[in-house]
Amino acid sequence: MITLNRLGHSDEPFQLNPDMIVTVESTPDTVIALATGAKVVVAETPEEVVAAVHANRAAVLSDALRRRGTPRQPAPGPAGLRRESPRLSAVEDTPS
Repeated sequence: MITLNRLGHSDEPFQLNPDMIVTVESTPDTVIALATGAKVVVAETPEEVVAAVHANRAAVLSDALRRRGTPRQPAPGPAGLRRESPRLSAVEDTPS
């Protein structure tokens, strides 16, 4: 989520899901069109909105990569036995 301020309400910030943004226009106020069809006029410039979206996406990817680095424990199988990951190997295709 990104934090923005409605135009004229800078003391009341709100959170916006950046995945809902379709367009950001400067007319001269910054108007954000959402996938729902709603439009929001915000105090930030289009460049500030874009920077907030980029920072949000970078944080999401960084968190995903950080979590990917932590080894996951396999789920326990029946009677508390641990299942091993399936092992894959290449098999030659032999003509019959």
